Amino acid sequence: MDLLPQATTTDVQRGRAGVAVLPVGSFEQHGPFLPLATDTVIACVIAAAIAEKHPVRVLPPITISCSHEHEQWPGTVSISARTLNSVVLDIADSLRRGGVPALVLVNGHGGNYVLGNVVQESGGGMALFPGLADWESARAFAGVETPLDSDMHAGEVETSILLHAHPELVRPGYETGDVVADDRRHLLTLGLAAYTASGIVGRPSRASAQKGKELLEGLVAAFGEYLPILDS
Repeated sequence: MDLLPQATTTDVQRGRAGVAVLPVGSFEQHGPFLPLATDTVIACVIAAAIAEKHPVRVLPPITISCSHEHEQWPGTVSISARTLNSVVLDIADSLRRGGVPALVLVNGHGGNYVLGNVVQESGGGMALFPGLADWESARAFAGVETPLDSDMHAGEVETSILLHAHPELVRPGYETGDVVADDRRHLLTLGLAAYTASGIVGRPSRASAQKGKELLEGLVAAFGEYLPILDS
């Protein structure tokens, strides 16, 4: 499984892409059947699928981010929102100095709230993908059954994408791992462990490789709307 770009400096020079894509993942628990690196893998899979259809330059992923709501489970590692903010801004500045004016953050972890602020404060030339509308259209295209708010973590969507792209990473148990916890009103204060013993919130039993394939197709189609905005 390759998570790192294989291009040489000559390849990049020839490509002359004006838009870079930065996968932002996490290193956090995803229950007993998905790896800690799930969000990073998914962000990289989405970025690679985008690059197959659109003229973008894919960067190495950020693999540790803001996962504080998962810290009650072993293995989870976080950095602060301040640090993530600074890292992303430094990368954007470096890209601009190198002649790449636009940056898309492909976010694989819903807890990276700060990324929305980074984009808003950038003054242009930066975007956050996928947005809620992008996920909704991709989920509808793929026939995902679990509502978005219910499918929060290690559920139907995440398991489907890994079943399609990297089935070797999915361990047995997802078929019976469903946890419904729609009322999570104190999540930011109490953490996810207040709502699930396994770390799962969603219905992974409904996942399939075909849904994963179609989710990616739907997201790639949605990404096409971002390029004209970044070029404007």
